[in-house]
Amino acid sequence: MNEQNNIRFMKDLEKAINGEYSAIQCYAILANLAKEEKIRKQILEIRQDEIKHFQQFEYIYMSLTGRRPQPKMIERCPNDYKSGLELALQDEQQTVDFYLEIADYTTNPYIKKVFHRAAADEQNHAVWFLYYFSKAE
Repeated sequence: MNEQNNIRFMKDLEKAINGEYSAIQCYAILANLAKEEKIRKQILEIRQDEIKHFQQFEYIYMSLTGRRPQPKMIERCPNDYKSGLELALQDEQQTVDFYLEIADYTTNPYIKKVFHRAAADEQNHAVWFLYYFSKAE
């Protein structure tokens, strides 16, 4: 990657780390708001995927910078179930495009693979959240 792509990638990587960090926090809240046990378990499973993404992105960040990222919350978590599902659904859909864009411009095969896989996971999460949102009262 050229210098401009390196700068872009580091900004995008920090944004991805903050997004995963925020999702991890919000999905814990959302799981507690779910009324059915099977929905709670599915949201916690999605949260585990987000933890895996966070760890993979953190590894990439540390390997490039030699230091740990300082993640921060980038969005507030709604305190009601249906609003939380809607936010999660929109966020997951936007993240799919964002991760695919990163995978398209990076030249590192490992990073490309990590972001492609994360995008596929996010798409799967969006489908689950859409399903639960459509059933929520």
